[in-house]
Amino acid sequence: MTAIPQASRTPEGVCITVRNREFDLEKLLATDWLDNDAFKTAFFNSMSISFPVGEKAFIDSVRMYADRVNDPKLKKEMSGFFGQEGMHRREHQKYNEILCAQRGYDLTKLESPFVNRIKKVRSMEAGNRIMLASTCGAEHFTAILAAQSLNGWMFENVDSAMKNLWLWHASEELEHKSVAFDVYSSIGGKYKLRRRMYMFFTYNFLRDTLKNSFYMLHKNQQLWKLSTFKSCAKFLFGRGGLVRTFWPDYKAYYQKDFHPWDDDNRHLLDNLPESFA
Repeated sequence: MTAIPQASRTPEGVCITVRNREFDLEKLLATDWLDNDAFKTAFFNSMSISFPVGEKAFIDSVRMYADRVNDPKLKKEMSGFFGQEGMHRREHQKYNEILCAQRGYDLTKLESPFVNRIKKVRSMEAGNRIMLASTCGAEHFTAILAAQSLNGWMFENVDSAMKNLWLWHASEELEHKSVAFDVYSSIGGKYKLRRRMYMFFTYNFLRDTLKNSFYMLHKNQQLWKLSTFKSCAKFLFGRGGLVRTFWPDYKAYYQKDFHPWDDDNRHLLDNLPESFA
């Protein structure tokens, strides 16, 4: 009998658990909930806008290759991945609809860059493989955000309901951080495409997130304030900001022999609040 190759590289003991959580955020979303800071709040709200569209694309891109995965362990992890991303999609859709109703944002306008780009990629000849390669990059980016958040970055002084949403999301992103990557590897995905689509994802995600952030700030009459510009510069480039915090883990993805679990940060999953268990 021919042995089935072990495609999954998720460490033993990491369980991709689907947690059905709901969050009451209506009052918080009417405020600058993150450090009472207009820019940081807009940036994270803008990231939330991208999640429902993006997570559906991630699910679809992995599911497209389900019949080519033979490893039972990876198949089980794929099922967990679908369930977790589906829950994230549901909760962030609620978040986004409440946010836009509270603050007068146009949700269709905010989502349109992500919707249109996914449609364009899917229309390409190699669209399915390109989408899976993009998902690998997006999942690594969100895994960095997850790890840093669970390690105390950004959410230490946030209302518990909002903090629980983001850390619930972060914990599950960490659990399934290698699923899309392992599927891509198992179908013979190439390093060059993976690297190229990571650059493509990074550029477009940051551009669209910042563009949507500025739209929100403009709507709230906060865009042209000196405090907003100072906060933007500090958040992006200051000590403890996005670039300095993310860069070491971000650049690791460009290594040819990279795997998401090269950074074995399972310890961050050991001390989650009981409500996440």
